[in-house]
Amino acid sequence: MLIQAHPGLRLQVQRIGAEGAPLLVIDQLVADPQRLVHKATRLDFSRQGAFFPGIRARAPASYEVFLERLVQPLLVDVFGLRPGRLRFPTCHYSLITQAPEQLVFLQRIPHIDSASHQGLASVHYLFHGNWGGTAFYRHRATGFEYVDEGRHEAYYRQLQQESEGTDAPGPGYIGEDTPMFERIDQVEGVFNRLVMYRRNSLHSATIDNFAVPPADPLTGRLSINTFIDVIP
Repeated sequence: MLIQAHPGLRLQVQRIGAEGAPLLVIDQLVADPQRLVHKATRLDFSRQGAFFPGIRARAPASYEVFLERLVQPLLVDVFGLRPGRLRFPTCHYSLITQAPEQLVFLQRIPHIDSASHQGLASVHYLFHGNWGGTAFYRHRATGFEYVDEGRHEAYYRQLQQESEGTDAPGPGYIGEDTPMFERIDQVEGVFNRLVMYRRNSLHSATIDNFAVPPADPLTGRLSINTFIDVIP
C-alpha cells in the first residue's frame, strides 16, 4: 500500500527534562490513516517478545519506506545524528492488552529500548478515545533521564536493589510520579500523531489501570511502534 504524508502535517521539536533529549511530535502524519487501521483489522495479532504487554502484527513494508523518507532530513537537526542508512529492527502494529495485575516488575516502571544514542523509536497513534499516550521519566536515585552504555551498569544495579525494597511498585502500569520515578514530560495519544525519541530515554505508555484497552484494532489502543537504527 502506498503511504503518503498528510498535506497538513505539523512538526514540533521539543526537549525532554533537564537533560534535554530530543523529542519529535508530528500531527496529521499520513494522508489516509484509516487505511492503516483497516489493514490492521485483517492481520493476525499475537504475543511477541517477553516485555511488550500486549499483542502485535507486522506493519506494511511501505510504512518503513515512508518513515525513511520522513526521518532522513531530520537526523542532524533534531537528533544530532549523522545521516546514514536506516534499519528497522521492529515495525509492528501494537495493541496493549495485558491486565495490570499480570505485569512483572520491569513492566511496571519506565524502560529503555536500547542504550545506544544511534537508536530511535516512534509511536504512531491510530486510535480514537482516551487510551493514553507516552510519558518520559527521571529515575530519582540516579537522576538519569536516559540510560546509555556508560550508565547501563550503574542503573540496572540500582534497579535491582530497588526492586527488593519498600519503594518497588505494586501491580499496575506506571502513572504519575512514584517513589522511584518522576514524570518529566508526556505526549497525549492523538489519532494520526507520531512521537519519536531516542530509544535510551526512559519512557512508558500511559495506561489507565482501571480501563485496559480491548484487543480490537477498531476500538483498542492501536499504534504502529517502530525501532530505527541509524547506520553511519
